[in-house]
Amino acid sequence: MHITLQRSSIFRIGLLLVFLCLVCDPSTAQRCDVLSATRLFAPGDEGCFWRIPAIICLDDGSLLATCDRRKYSENDLPADIDVVAIRSTDNGATWSAPVTVAQGHGAGCGYGDAALVQCANGDIVSTFAGGGGFWNSSQSNPIRTYVSRSGDGGITWSTPIDITPYIWGNSAVNPQCRSYRGSFNASGNGLCLRRGQHKGRIMFVAAMCRSDVWQADNYVVFSDDNGNSWQVSERAFEGGDEAKLIELDDERLLMSVRQTGARGYAVSDDGGVTWHSQGHWDDIKTNACNGDMLSVKQAGVSLLLHSLPNSMERENVSLFVSRDGGVTWPEKHLVFSAPSAYSSMTLLKNGSIGLFVEKLVEGKTELWFLNLKF
Repeated sequence: MHITLQRSSIFRIGLLLVFLCLVCDPSTAQRCDVLSATRLFAPGDEGCFWRIPAIICLDDGSLLATCDRRKYSENDLPADIDVVAIRSTDNGATWSAPVTVAQGHGAGCGYGDAALVQCANGDIVSTFAGGGGFWNSSQSNPIRTYVSRSGDGGITWSTPIDITPYIWGNSAVNPQCRSYRGSFNASGNGLCLRRGQHKGRIMFVAAMCRSDVWQADNYVVFSDDNGNSWQVSERAFEGGDEAKLIELDDERLLMSVRQTGARGYAVSDDGGVTWHSQGHWDDIKTNACNGDMLSVKQAGVSLLLHSLPNSMERENVSLFVSRDGGVTWPEKHLVFSAPSAYSSMTLLKNGSIGLFVEKLVEGKTELWFLNLKF
């Protein structure tokens, strides 16, 4: 297992030098400054495969990350998969051994694609999928959505609770969602609103599989009581996929939606209940991939960052930058010029950026933590 605590300093330095050889294509004008890079998981660790990064910085400054421990292959659900969590208390220099959030018990009985948020009361809520696969989901053999909670910074976790009946199917709280045949929340960061009328609301974006056509639509799954009960928004994006949310300075919410080519977006003015302005960003044309958004300040100016492959292939994960609240994304800062895919991003207490990212080596996935200066 490639947990930092188990490496010598010399080995860590060697890995970093190898990694830095891949950093920043010389032909690219704008580059990320990689302060450190640590491989956390590689194929074969614990005899398993590893995918689907999620990472958040908690209120006390510690880092919490989750990923899939895929036991027999890199295949998605309904494969036998566990969700595991690791922690760091030194800005990602060292990491704990993994603890199990949700234990799979064979094909069709696994869990995966975890997302994380810290609630206003300090609890951490993770949502993840379980059971059958998304596109094969049906009323009789459904993919399910689960919630687990930690009150101690991710050290221990509650037994997963199935919240599927609230989200889709015959008893869904939003009647629009009763005709769908499956749903899962995008992995990575959830959102806890920090200002305004709905301060404290926690939110995840669900992709829901339609019954009439081979298409998914996006809805927001949200809670106003720290994840004890759940509501579902009106439809936010038609023809969507994995999607993420960011809270803008003016309290509007911006949704970014996985697409092939120009990435999709939508906007909410009421805390995520209703959505409008569905469109596409012509300056974010990428592979259909999952990535996170992050709001940062630079010289007192608010910026939005979006981690995604800057390619129509799964390669060249970069930070796309918006200086106008997500209207345009003209800047691209290359993280590394190598095959790469899903990523999750958080702002560390020291002001640097933590990126938990999939790097593909000979077609297999390694999970790396990068400390970036932007």
